[in-house]
Amino acid sequence: MTKRILFVDDEPMVLSGLQRSLRAMGQEWEMAFVTSGSEALQRMAQQPFDIIVTDMRMPGMSGTELLEEVKHRFPQCFRMVLSGQADQESILKAVDPAHQYLAKPCDTNELRKRLTWAFSVRSLLDSEELQAVVSSLQALPSLPSLYLEVTRELECNEPSITRIARLISEDMAMTAKMLQLVNSAFFGLRSQVSSPMQAVQLLGLDTLRALVLSTHVFDQFRTEILSEAEVSYLWTHSMASASFAKHIAESEKVSRRMVDDCFTAGLLHDSGKLILASVLSDKYARVLQLVRREGRDFPAAEKEVLGCNHAEVAAYLLGSWGLPEAVVEGVAWHHHPAAGPAIGFSPAVAAHAATHLHHEQHPFWLFDHTAMDLGFLEQSGLSGREERWRKLVRELDAATTRKQEPAKPATQDGPIQTGPDSPRKGDAP
Repeated sequence: MTKRILFVDDEPMVLSGLQRSLRAMGQEWEMAFVTSGSEALQRMAQQPFDIIVTDMRMPGMSGTELLEEVKHRFPQCFRMVLSGQADQESILKAVDPAHQYLAKPCDTNELRKRLTWAFSVRSLLDSEELQAVVSSLQALPSLPSLYLEVTRELECNEPSITRIARLISEDMAMTAKMLQLVNSAFFGLRSQVSSPMQAVQLLGLDTLRALVLSTHVFDQFRTEILSEAEVSYLWTHSMASASFAKHIAESEKVSRRMVDDCFTAGLLHDSGKLILASVLSDKYARVLQLVRREGRDFPAAEKEVLGCNHAEVAAYLLGSWGLPEAVVEGVAWHHHPAAGPAIGFSPAVAAHAATHLHHEQHPFWLFDHTAMDLGFLEQSGLSGREERWRKLVRELDAATTRKQEPAKPATQDGPIQTGPDSPRKGDAP
């Protein structure tokens, strides 16, 4: 199938430079170059484009206005900004309509890499209907209680960025949006960020306040097909999986960057369920019925009703937002890491193991019910690791449970003594 990209810039010299720098990709991509937003919309009405890359400041129709039109008329198209404007106001204007943000001058290799990755992400979903629905999302729905806590903290006279970072790192939706923004080229970072705590600190309070209180890119999770207990399980399971994936990665003595990737993949692995429950509730209610009443596993039931599963949906959105590839792959292949590109220990393996081990400790019907792939672990040189990871997870779970228990009253002989295994500050996962 032909891969088509549309470049939009009011400066012909910029377009000529892009055309020259990407000439080597001419055999793989069909590229068109236009000088205005109106011309871009005309071309898109004549033939479909997979990706549009536009400047921000243009006469007549701005890049933001163009992408708003593209979002409504051609929602399945990936929308990228390539601009020299790096001020906060410009970035915030593009938060809603743009999937990714690239800065001028853009290194040719970086641009080629971003476009190649975007096409790879598009291959995760075959359905144009689902592509359109997912691509039109500006944010994932947040857990109401966490959203309200972040809002209250930001409205304080002296908000704590540490507390805000902790709250955001407990929420799938806010974490994903923070990582989308901080990994845009506007911030000029030398490497991608996968830690939600680091992302919040890099964005700063002013940007966070504008995002949460002004642009309204966050929304509270609403659905009629899941009960309060079921919604609570999704968040609890995701946060526990993130913690377990992080500790499993640390036990493997991998790099700090991979530890962060594993944590975030664990946190976001089930975000596709939120997307489907909120935007395709009628169809997803049928999926839930197959799982709960007929005992089907989630991926199989989703495939039957939707033609894809929640992992592919989430990876499609997160990949379009430019999140780190290792995180997106971890989300995409957390059911079956053997189907992914990584060999050996990876965020997909960490998320795969963490979700299973959490379910062993706290079974619930919303779990995916896919078996741990012991054959892949053996093939990857990780044979026998699952028992070590299981012991680690049990210890973490027990420590968390002890911390959540109410304090025991003193006896008549004095305070109850704590032993060497008692929880200490810093023990929580």
